[in-house]
Amino acid sequence: MSSWIFGPIKALDLSAREAAVERQQQLTKPLGALGRLEELAIDLAAMQGRVPTISAPFICIFAADHGIAATGVSAFPQEVTGQMVANFASGGAAISVLAKTLLAPFEIVNLGTVGKTDFPGVQNSFIAAGTANMLETDAMTREQCAQALKAGQTSLLHAKSHGCELFIGGDMGIGNTTSATVLAAAISGESVTELTGPGTGLDDSGVARKIQIIEKVMARHVESDLDPLTLLARVGGFEIAALVGSYISAAQQGISILVDGFICTAAAMVAVAIAPESRNWMIFSHGSAEPGHQLMLKHLQAKPLLDLQMRLGEGSGAAICVPLLQMACKLHEQMATFAEAAVAGKLDEN
Repeated sequence: MSSWIFGPIKALDLSAREAAVERQQQLTKPLGALGRLEELAIDLAAMQGRVPTISAPFICIFAADHGIAATGVSAFPQEVTGQMVANFASGGAAISVLAKTLLAPFEIVNLGTVGKTDFPGVQNSFIAAGTANMLETDAMTREQCAQALKAGQTSLLHAKSHGCELFIGGDMGIGNTTSATVLAAAISGESVTELTGPGTGLDDSGVARKIQIIEKVMARHVESDLDPLTLLARVGGFEIAALVGSYISAAQQGISILVDGFICTAAAMVAVAIAPESRNWMIFSHGSAEPGHQLMLKHLQAKPLLDLQMRLGEGSGAAICVPLLQMACKLHEQMATFAEAAVAGKLDEN
């Protein structure tokens, strides 16, 4: 397994955080009146080491298929993964529209679709035609897992070369909510029943069958004191491992991470299990409509910025939140202080 994954995480700039807190106390508003926007500005100041600014994010979608899809855990057939990769590249997917709207650099990385592997406009980092069926064997070899982690690092460093200050990872892979649920259950200790949802649209009987399959996967692969990298190789997906690699690399490079929904939060859980300080670089965008997402956020002590009942994936929920971050920074930078505006501040109570 690649040794880089255990490299040091960049420390937050506490003096910049203190300066941001002090400035918020001087702006022409009651303290705390802008709520989470104030917290965002302060957190981003600590990450950036200055008065924070957010330009366009770098958005990277990782795609791969899952062997577990053969058990019927998804409402959609496996060929949809490749079809959606083509849709991303042609501009027809939600995240494609959002990236264009945000004027954001947009990269698609194919790590292992079944069938067609080469798509125009898509980075081909092919590992295999999907993971193995984790109901029968490990999803990935350790070498494959290392390849996927490295692909995530490569994409993050590419984003950095484009001046990235905010990284959004996205996912595409039929069957990946099953993999994410196993990871979340193993790391958090929460019950499979509470964490399992409909994914792409299973009915109640489909969800019940999915729970049974996940329980069998848990019994086969998950044991006490299992290290997170071994867990990832046993039950993860190529695209989930790439997200893990991109998140840890972003924290090592000091780049803010805007985490999307269910799949990306599972990847964040793995990243934090491997490198706990990477949590400092994560902002959680939205609460997914997938039932288990709230438990995953609770494990990470995270408060999402929005709850729009989205469950699309692709990084779409994170992209929707970018203007909030930008406005938080603009308010922090451009509002007048009480002194500048000649407005009386709060009276001293003594």
